[in-house]
Amino acid sequence: EFKEAFSLFDKDGDGQITTKELGTVMRSLGQNPSEFELQDMINEVDADNNGTIDFPEFLTMMARKMKDTDSEEEIREAFKVFDRDNNGFISAAELRHVMTSIGEKLT
Repeated sequence: EFKEAFSLFDKDGDGQITTKELGTVMRSLGQNPSEFELQDMINEVDADNNGTIDFPEFLTMMARKMKDTDSEEEIREAFKVFDRDNNGFISAAELRHVMTSIGEKLT
């Protein structure tokens, strides 16, 4: 998923994304960073200090960002939304119900 997102925004295929493209990539993965956060993330992971992010640097950044935002409790709460009968499993019917209720078209 991350490689696909990275490649999608690496317009010239040189293995680097610019700071402007970084915000677009992050939003495509469900994150909503501010300009300050973007610059801070770049500064933290731009190991070669060239002002762009290569894929290994991008993975480092995403791992840090996701670790900060996804606590075990948040994940459990999200699971409960899908597990409507509280049996510890998400059935196809439960998944379909939640996905259609948020506007996803399923076939």
